[in-house]
Amino acid sequence: MLATSVPEIPVQPGMTYEPKWDGFRCIVFRDGDEVELASRGGKTLTRYFPEIVAEARAQLPERCAVDGELVVIRRPAGATPCLDFERLQQRIHPAASRVNLLAEQTPADFIAFDLLALGDEVLMDEPYATRRARLMHSLAHVRPPMHVTPTTEDLGIARHWFEIFEGAGLDGVIAKPPHIPYTPGKRLMFKVKHARTADAVVAGFRWHKSGPVVGSLLLGLFDEHGTLHHVGVSASFSMARRKELVDELAPYRENALAGHPWRSWAEASVASGGQQRMPGAVSRWSAGKTLEWEPVRPELVVEVAYDAMEGDRFRHTARFVRWRPDREPQSCTYDQLERPLRFDVDRVLGGAALAANP
Repeated sequence: MLATSVPEIPVQPGMTYEPKWDGFRCIVFRDGDEVELASRGGKTLTRYFPEIVAEARAQLPERCAVDGELVVIRRPAGATPCLDFERLQQRIHPAASRVNLLAEQTPADFIAFDLLALGDEVLMDEPYATRRARLMHSLAHVRPPMHVTPTTEDLGIARHWFEIFEGAGLDGVIAKPPHIPYTPGKRLMFKVKHARTADAVVAGFRWHKSGPVVGSLLLGLFDEHGTLHHVGVSASFSMARRKELVDELAPYRENALAGHPWRSWAEASVASGGQQRMPGAVSRWSAGKTLEWEPVRPELVVEVAYDAMEGDRFRHTARFVRWRPDREPQSCTYDQLERPLRFDVDRVLGGAALAANP
């Protein structure tokens, strides 16, 4: 089941609110020792998360279907624990040896938020309030890395969560009316996400997999030392727009490598001790695979919409808003970005953040 994006947290009697987790949507099916992890699109995730398969066998009811989210929590020494979507993406790897290594080095957690079947009962036609109660009862004993998401019916607490949980790496808030059944493919829930814009430098692009049209724009921001870092991409274009972008970028491809800040990205990365973000970095989905790109002179400024930052880059693909011919590239710095205060994701999972003013 999906959610409709809305600009504000909706209000109606009996509405339940919960954090919007930034991970991989996943339904866990268990039938005895047989466990299957299914993605939102119906693809199997089972082989990539053997540690979750083992935890499902150990902790979930013997026969069940549980909807939830796979996440990776980063707990650096001396720093606040938070979700790490980038490390989660790295878990999707074709080599079994690498999968097993990552399962030990960056293990995932599973956060349950709906119960679809239990034993011989199919609960999908039951109202959400009933399913939630059954979920809480059936998973009352689970312990990390298995969790049940916190919820509240208090609008004030939901608004507080929206403000503070972003600092733990969460996406926003989900709102669920109490009467809704679980209907796959239908947007009966609501989601409210953080939305921001930033001005970034276009320093290159990648070709689209379908042919000679633009696939994505490579975006950069300057740090306080004047170094241009690769911070993400903008890629959501219609095919007609992709063709137009080829012509719009053409003048900036002439002599693009002369003095380009990313010309020798590999050497610069080594020289800077890996401190500069570069566009030719290893793919997050296929380790060892570099992502080819075409340079353009870093003279174009684009306004993009983004939801949050993951360290020093956009957490997800940024959305193209408009060209900004009135802005100088050097003005596109990290200083313009809104940085949420850090918040401990373990407090969210542990229920310590349920009060409106913790």
